[in-house]
Amino acid sequence: MSAKKAKEQPVEKSIPILKLSHGEARLFFLKGTSYCNFDLPPYFVFDATLGKVSNLLLGKDLKSFCKPNTSPRDFDDLNHTLFHNKDGKFAWRPLQLIHPALYVSLVHAITEKAAWKAICDRFKDFGKNKRIVCASLPVRSETAQSDRAEQIFHWWEDLEQRSIEMSLEYEHLAHTDITDCYSSIYTHSIVWAIHGLVEAKKKANRTNSSFIGNVIDLHLQDMSYGQTNGIPQGSVLMDFIAEIVLGYADTLITTEIKAAKILDYQILRYRDDYRIFVNNPAQGSEIVKIISQVLIGLGLKLSSAKTKFTNSVIKESIKSDKMDWIKGRAFDRNLQKHLLWIHDFGLTHPNSGSLMRALSAFHRRIENIKGPLKNAVPMIAILVDIAFQNPKIYPLAGAILSKLLTLLEDPRQKPKLFAKIRKRFKRVPNTGHLQIWLQRISRTFDESLTYEEPLCKVVSGKNASIWNSSWINSAQLKAALQPKKILDQKVMKEKKPVISPNEVELFDPYST
Repeated sequence: MSAKKAKEQPVEKSIPILKLSHGEARLFFLKGTSYCNFDLPPYFVFDATLGKVSNLLLGKDLKSFCKPNTSPRDFDDLNHTLFHNKDGKFAWRPLQLIHPALYVSLVHAITEKAAWKAICDRFKDFGKNKRIVCASLPVRSETAQSDRAEQIFHWWEDLEQRSIEMSLEYEHLAHTDITDCYSSIYTHSIVWAIHGLVEAKKKANRTNSSFIGNVIDLHLQDMSYGQTNGIPQGSVLMDFIAEIVLGYADTLITTEIKAAKILDYQILRYRDDYRIFVNNPAQGSEIVKIISQVLIGLGLKLSSAKTKFTNSVIKESIKSDKMDWIKGRAFDRNLQKHLLWIHDFGLTHPNSGSLMRALSAFHRRIENIKGPLKNAVPMIAILVDIAFQNPKIYPLAGAILSKLLTLLEDPRQKPKLFAKIRKRFKRVPNTGHLQIWLQRISRTFDESLTYEEPLCKVVSGKNASIWNSSWINSAQLKAALQPKKILDQKVMKEKKPVISPNEVELFDPYST
């Protein structure tokens, strides 16, 4: 190929995970950002721990590291859990830092050459029906952009933009999703998904260790006190395993739709979110019914509250929070009025992606202000109330708070004001994630402040248990799992008082 032609080749921004070799997939899953795909301050780095554990476990069975007559599933506190609010009210989603020994062992198992081929081949079966498109398989970024940012870009391009395009072909849209998907997944269904229900249920195959589905199932039970319902959330690996079950569901849905003799339809699925496009609304209702029945057979169920039918395809293709965000982007020049607009937006669209986008825009707006600001304290009060009612935005709120605290007219106010903020948040349950970000701010001006969250104790240099490793008999493996090794000491020493947008934002707030 000539140099000129080589230059004309488009540069791939990301590679779908199923196009990776088994070795590349292993390296991808063992990245710290794949292990933990939710926001933590940059001094939390898991790559070294995962790498050391991987070297110790390579070519070995995890059982050889266990104490006699002991199994990880004998313990209910193996993983470290942080709770994340889903709706700004009472629905809490547990985000878990899976015990690294179990995580690495599972990564090794699924990325063995034969196992990875079996899984990839199965996904080819899942994708045979071009009328059901999955837009949520993980991707590996090939640019400076993070894997997570590329994944979200694919959501925008493959789901939102394609949904709008569907209005050229279809008049009606049904929109629905699965209730508590990850916490409801039946781990045995993973075996059915990869190996087929008939083969999986044969007595001889139920404990067949050559079935990668059985290996995954057993690892998931080990992570969850022996339970067969639910998989941990918070990692790309678990997103991928969820896709195995949901891809299998797609094939079952295909069979039932064919039996119903429905030919004119298109389904776009992003994880547990389904968009069904039809020209006959009765057929749309029938497809939703089929999806519901198939999912029930897998231990999953649709959310009746979130199931909608409309003949306005474009309007329903764009989330209502994003539409309102687009309408309200002409912000007031006054910073406090801008923040009050965001406060009001948060009441209408709690915990939404567009609320985060609105706060990101505000964050960028104040980034280079030198101050002091006369109304910094009232703005802090507004921000705290936004975070109080929208726990999803804790990292971003922490970043804005860190900046506003540097804009106080009287810097001596900072300790007393910060004490009031901490007291306000004590009324909120499950604030471990928030405490991590409050500590990120406070350690720059008062390292004596204490927090109950174990990860905060590790940052403070105190002894804290992150993962229960009492079942392990290997001194080397236990040493590799010491909590202090998940901290980047160089970043820790920098102690930047203001959290930059790069720490908490994936995109320019106006980019999508």
